[in-house]
Amino acid sequence: MRLDYIEPEFVEFIPTELTEGKLYVSMIYATTVHLCASGCGNKVVLPLSPAEWQMFFDGEAVSLTPSIGNWEFPCRSHYWITGNAIKWAAPWTKEQIEAGRRRDQADLDSYFTTRGAVRSGEDSTGETPRRKGWLERIRDLFRH
Repeated sequence: MRLDYIEPEFVEFIPTELTEGKLYVSMIYATTVHLCASGCGNKVVLPLSPAEWQMFFDGEAVSLTPSIGNWEFPCRSHYWITGNAIKWAAPWTKEQIEAGRRRDQADLDSYFTTRGAVRSGEDSTGETPRRKGWLERIRDLFRH
């Protein structure tokens, strides 16, 4: 059954058995997992990072960006999660999927290149940057 709503559940570890209509969020592992909103039963894993999916939590509802395109699944579902609501989007053509994958790969490459440069060197002030602790990183996630 196609869903119109998903409920977030914050967990440390993703459960072995997933419940339809639940979005499991592990802040420690910067990952969300849910069963595809199309009802096909496939597991959807979304890594959270500035170059992949970003999650916004307002204290009650969760939103994810960009959209979720399950192009490898037989259902080929495409949707957004906005304020816990599933907003259905049009399916993409093969050309759109390939262009999206190229863009995603370029974003990842750029993100990791930049992170590597910052971690291994000095910042613009000439100081070695301090690595943020896990609590500070989680707080930053909720601020954005």
